[in-house]
Amino acid sequence: MTKLKTDICVIGAGSGGLSVAAGAVQMGARVVLIEKGGMGGDCLNSGCVPSKALLHAGQDGVSYADAMAHVRATIATIAPHDSQERFEGLGCTVIRAHAQFTSPKTVEAGGIEITARRFVIATGSRPFVPPIDGLHDVPYLTNESLWDVTKAPEHLLILGAGPIGMEMAQAHRRLGCEVTVVEAATALSREDPEAAEVVVAALKGEGVNIIENDKVVRVSGTQGDITLYLESGSQIRGSHLLVATGRVANSDSLALEKGEINHSRGGITVDARLRTSNRRAYAIGDVVAGNLQFTHVAGYQAGVVIRSLLFGLPAKAATHHIPRATYTSPELAQVGLSEADARTTHGDKVEVVRAQMSGNDRAIATQRADVGFIKVMVVKGRPVGVTIVGPDAGELITLWSLVLSSHLKMSQIAGMIAPYPTLAELNKRVAGAYFTPRLFESAKVKTIVKLVQRFLP
Repeated sequence: MTKLKTDICVIGAGSGGLSVAAGAVQMGARVVLIEKGGMGGDCLNSGCVPSKALLHAGQDGVSYADAMAHVRATIATIAPHDSQERFEGLGCTVIRAHAQFTSPKTVEAGGIEITARRFVIATGSRPFVPPIDGLHDVPYLTNESLWDVTKAPEHLLILGAGPIGMEMAQAHRRLGCEVTVVEAATALSREDPEAAEVVVAALKGEGVNIIENDKVVRVSGTQGDITLYLESGSQIRGSHLLVATGRVANSDSLALEKGEINHSRGGITVDARLRTSNRRAYAIGDVVAGNLQFTHVAGYQAGVVIRSLLFGLPAKAATHHIPRATYTSPELAQVGLSEADARTTHGDKVEVVRAQMSGNDRAIATQRADVGFIKVMVVKGRPVGVTIVGPDAGELITLWSLVLSSHLKMSQIAGMIAPYPTLAELNKRVAGAYFTPRLFESAKVKTIVKLVQRFLP
């Protein structure tokens, strides 16, 4: 068996793993990068990139074949940045094979034994397929296999009304498919209910059939003819079935026991520094138990572990400033505490201020002011959470991620200047809404102004 020694061994070439490998090797560390599947991981090949490309194509009214061609072209354009050739050019040793720990200090992949000073496990996640009677006997799709479909589904059935389910429902409806979404709880259940309802209403308005609070108990059928049997007694028949019921960590085939790495069904256990029970090994991204499963979280955590790996700094990961977005139309974005969580955590100290998209001149000019709002939860002058629903909510939320990470005050947001007319003015408007009662409805302020006016020359 060939043997290699390195400073850092990264397992998984998705967003987090690639960020660690690129950063470490360019700063002088020896790096071995192991990936058994496609370079770029789920995000590039079957997740964020293709789904957003399909959503965009759906807005343009193209054919299903043209939409899928756009998806493939988008992946092909981005792929070179994540390619084996690029990372080998940077100086990484890239091994395209399945990795398993053989000891706390060694990993085997493709007949090569790698001994490393530090390991970073970034193997991501895969679709969770629920144990529904008959499901494994029918030809179902997941976000990994959906992109192999070449002809528009006549009637797409979707299990799960989370972000993936809702995004794909809208995209396929706009591409001419009949779509039914079945959700055992409520649609977008982890989101602010008021904001989620705006998205749900929009999809229903476009003709998406959304069934909430009803569970699929059995599935039957063959290719092109699938039936869902619901707990309520209803039956729904469609041509294709997409399972979008969440994700499960890719941690069960790494022989973690041999690496002395604690883990559970939910993934790998880490401390605040993202270090596992094996002090040589770190884990980042979707493979971490209880982690926020977003590409940008893996990228952020890559930066945290690089500080520990390369400079020995006790860097810790935080979550209070991590934003998320659902890219339906309208978009829904959140950072920090929701209104309900803020009231639970801070009680009567929470003040909720809001501004409507209908009051934004850019939204009016571009005919996008019909729905949407921003809601900011404030405690003692500092935002602790923000909800935005409306056009470009995913873009607007980034400012508030900075606000929360830097512990900025509403007064600093009010002092921001946004170019006119832009949707970004909505952020300034909501800050102004926070100060409106304090300035324009305050008897004390009015008294002070009158006194000053009396004595001004």
